[in-house]
Amino acid sequence: MEDLPIDPGLRPRITNYSPNDQDQVRRAYLLAGPCQPRDHAFPQKIFGNKLRRFNKDWFGLYSSWLEYSVSKDSAYCLCCYLFKPDIGDQAGGDSFVGEGFSNWKKNDRLQSHVGGSNSAHNQAVAKCQDLLKQKQHIQTVFEKQAKHDEDDYLIRLNAAIDCIRFLLRQGIAFRGHDESENSSNRGNYLELLKFLADHNDEVKDVAFGNAPQNVKLTSPDVQQDIVTAAASETLKVIVEEIGDALFSILVDEARDISVKEQMAVIVRYIDKKRNVIEHFVGIEHVSSTSAISLKEAVEKLFSRLGLSISKLRGQGYDGASNMQGEFNGLKALILKDNPSAYYVWCFAHQLQLALVAVAKNHEDIAMMFFVTNNVVNVVGASSKRRDILRGKHAAKVVESLNVGELASGQGLNQETNLKHPGDTRWGSHYGTLVSLITMFEAVIDVLEIVRM
Repeated sequence: MEDLPIDPGLRPRITNYSPNDQDQVRRAYLLAGPCQPRDHAFPQKIFGNKLRRFNKDWFGLYSSWLEYSVSKDSAYCLCCYLFKPDIGDQAGGDSFVGEGFSNWKKNDRLQSHVGGSNSAHNQAVAKCQDLLKQKQHIQTVFEKQAKHDEDDYLIRLNAAIDCIRFLLRQGIAFRGHDESENSSNRGNYLELLKFLADHNDEVKDVAFGNAPQNVKLTSPDVQQDIVTAAASETLKVIVEEIGDALFSILVDEARDISVKEQMAVIVRYIDKKRNVIEHFVGIEHVSSTSAISLKEAVEKLFSRLGLSISKLRGQGYDGASNMQGEFNGLKALILKDNPSAYYVWCFAHQLQLALVAVAKNHEDIAMMFFVTNNVVNVVGASSKRRDILRGKHAAKVVESLNVGELASGQGLNQETNLKHPGDTRWGSHYGTLVSLITMFEAVIDVLEIVRM
């Protein structure tokens, strides 16, 4: 609208504009006002035996609609220009709209153009006034309603995003077993959103029952879309932080509960502050666990993230043949593309294998873990025994604190229980031994009760 011609003699007809734009054009001209170059040196023309010209005093008489075209040396009517297609012919015909009026000898035509109260000109003036009354204009009503709906939607969206960010950060599940309106617990996402609405009137006014049926932002699809967007933005930040720097990858594959083979990928790099950073960047579904399938999945992930395999300087996997095979393993396939991507066998996996081998071949260690596992199973066989164990241990802690054997302080002497060791993670055995040592006296008391 900034490029609209000012000179009325150079303007295209209002009907030349798109119907969707015509009211905007009209409003722009009305807000700018009639083109009235009062300081212009109006040229003279011969009418009969006299020289005549446009009289700038006419601007004062017809200030609301009279215009003058410097290029055409003619007078125009702004209101009729804007609305003549709606009102038909009027006094003066098309002269005040198309070619312009320039017969300065007959200046009474200006008044006759105005006409009576119901003249075509006055109808056009009324339409101009209605258009300028923003509150009465249908487009303005729609725009206000649209703006109001947009503001409400943004409040709902921000509330939904805040709830989802919290659940993602804490690693909490979203869905509930029963998410119906009559459910006493509709799941973490809906309950958290309801909690937020109950403590924020701005959110409460636009959420749940106060929201339009199709934009409540509570459906599982909406939740998934926001989670996907959050993951995309997170990956974008990670990739931008890596930039053109060198990086390594850690890869492991496993089968999920639905018996789908999946590959988890972690990138490891050094940031600008020289800190070693590790970030999980995705889980890729693989059709099989063959080295070729795994390499294709890695390349697909790199392509999606915009990472180059030429920047890869390290690869770390477990000791499976499809991962570290010298000729056809994933390690070998990547080394063919990038000889600088050195392979390192996962130290944690090596330690796991070493511990398993030692435990199996050393009778005393094997017996120790066998007995430890039996003790944990016997003491924790029922909730009653576990309650007795916690009570006995709490009493021992209080007694030790009273005699000064234990130090008190924040985070010390927390309530605990015996931990079961895991079969595949030998680090869990350490936790079992620590808890057994800590609660040893209470464990003995419980075993005495069981024996009785």
